[in-house]
Amino acid sequence: MAAAESLPNPGDTLVTILATVEVEDEIYTYEPADNGAGPLWCHGSTIVVRANDRVFVAGLETIAEQVPLNNTRWVLFEREQDGRWHLLHRDLTGCTREPSPIVLDGDDLLVSANPTLADPGEYGGPAEPMLFRFDSREPRFEQQIEHPLWQGTPAFREHSYRTVVADGAAGAVLYLQNEGYEIAHLSLRRGGTWSGRGQIRWPYGDGYAKPQPLRLCYPNVMLRDGAAHFLGVGDIVEPVAEWQAAKKQITGRDWDYVFRRLFYAASPDIANEPFGPWLELANRDATAGSTRNCDLWIDTAGTAHALWIDVSTDARIRDQFFPDTELRQSLEYAIIRDSQVVERHSLACLAETTAGLSPGQARIHITAAGQPVVLAQFHQRPQGDVRWRIAPLEPTSTPAWVDVPFARPMNGTFLTNTVRGGSAPSDIIDIVGSVGGSGLGYARLRVEA
Repeated sequence: MAAAESLPNPGDTLVTILATVEVEDEIYTYEPADNGAGPLWCHGSTIVVRANDRVFVAGLETIAEQVPLNNTRWVLFEREQDGRWHLLHRDLTGCTREPSPIVLDGDDLLVSANPTLADPGEYGGPAEPMLFRFDSREPRFEQQIEHPLWQGTPAFREHSYRTVVADGAAGAVLYLQNEGYEIAHLSLRRGGTWSGRGQIRWPYGDGYAKPQPLRLCYPNVMLRDGAAHFLGVGDIVEPVAEWQAAKKQITGRDWDYVFRRLFYAASPDIANEPFGPWLELANRDATAGSTRNCDLWIDTAGTAHALWIDVSTDARIRDQFFPDTELRQSLEYAIIRDSQVVERHSLACLAETTAGLSPGQARIHITAAGQPVVLAQFHQRPQGDVRWRIAPLEPTSTPAWVDVPFARPMNGTFLTNTVRGGSAPSDIIDIVGSVGGSGLGYARLRVEA
């Protein structure tokens, strides 16, 4: 067990955080599926939820006798009181490609799935979205299967890019699944009943040499009191031929997906109104940089709080195309009210010529008292060591960061028991991430703010 406490910075409001690492362990190991996805690939949603004192994690298991793409199935774990991870269920009904976001709706534990309808051995093919429902109080019992309802007859496939979120207090679940490159379909669950809620159409990039829709993937979506909020990044093949050719010389690939434009949209009443117009929060097209959404939280007043990573340029081709552009990476925070940015700050940043901590992945967590905090990974430059830090989420560019003293810090994508997944606000942060290359790790962090 380890703890760390913050010290006030001059001029800052005195906010103290005590962060205690209570658990660090490994849930299971897995064989890579080599199908383009992995257990944490659904990183806009979550695969870990907390139901009172019970913690559930959905993993991904590779099926040796199947071939990509649909060569995996979901598995569901619970952490026992003795600290061991117990395998509760595995899907024996279908094969799929992607991990399974999970949510809590009251006592209902819902595991999303997208099993293929194709014959064994086929590379891809049609798929049918569904959810497996368990009673979180008696999770060992047999599951029930639910099918979201959609408007029309979407032609879903193995690349679902699905998002599943819940408003635990209001008893609502929103399920989004991509169809092709232009739209996603929406289905809403209220009172245990599903209804189709239409489509959301992606922004359009008409300024490119080849105009195209900006497919938004891995979004952070939150439901609160009937309203829905969406934060997502464009995921398209490099649109600039010269840059693509230069990167092919480095990677050997004919394609290179880029994430450069970040968008926000909202619906005040997702049961009756569609999402409104897109608000562009970040755009790195001019310098071949990148941006990635980290998290989204909606407060009691309906104000949106968005986090994302901003990288000024692509280090691989900077010297060739942008020699005067400094490589800089920052963690950005914006407050959005009535679809307008009212405040924006860099919570952390580091330039290439400076030694220090470069910010990476970050998540918002809400404590039992309603205090939002931001949990983030940093990389020590030039060494590259991983550091975790936590701070109150406040409209200031000088947050009071606290080091989190993990004995075995996870690196890369991590997911938490977010309120967006139906977990209640809590002084415990349940964290899952990668350990040891092909292991899914878990950490429990207790915070007092």
